Amino acid sequence: MEKLVKLQAELKAPKNQRNNFGKYNYRSCEDILEAVKPLLSKHGLILNITDDIKELSGLVYVESTATIYDAKKPEDQVVSKAQAGIDPNRKGMDIAQCFGSSSSYSRKYALNGLLLIDDTKDSDATNNHDKTITKGIHLTLGDENWDKVLTYVVQNKDLGIRKIIDNLSLKYNVTPMIKKEISKALKS
Repeated sequence: MEKLVKLQAELKAPKNQRNNFGKYNYRSCEDILEAVKPLLSKHGLILNITDDIKELSGLVYVESTATIYDAKKPEDQVVSKAQAGIDPNRKGMDIAQCFGSSSSYSRKYALNGLLLIDDTKDSDATNNHDKTITKGIHLTLGDENWDKVLTYVVQNKDLGIRKIIDNLSLKYNVTPMIKKEISKALKS
């Protein structure tokens, strides 16, 4: 879906929240939604997020599903899912807070997958000691970004390898080795 690729390339979801105890910044589900809403309107896309409460071997968890689709072609859609456990005995929280906290966490990661948001620090943005500037987020086989790329490749294989690599190059540093791995993924 070309509109989604454009939205992903334009999306800037800053880490506006601060964890003073851990001394790090982070983005919440609400931060992502605030950043993506104007782009949804601009590109004629609709985003829907739902939660399902599930249980597996005695573990209760929430599964969030983020679906984005073209307003003019609702059948043209991309889906991402994420899960988070629910601990009803968590200290300092009542049951509603436990469910709400797990829902927010799960929704955030479903959105991260759908919108290709990298939740790690981009060392290229903060480290310029060697004066070499690399365009895009670095990809390493097997890391979280690589998993996102593989999901995108599989879901968009009908675009063809050139278009897929062009689209991914808007956000990632697609090296010759990565191109080779994408080609292998398309053939499998």
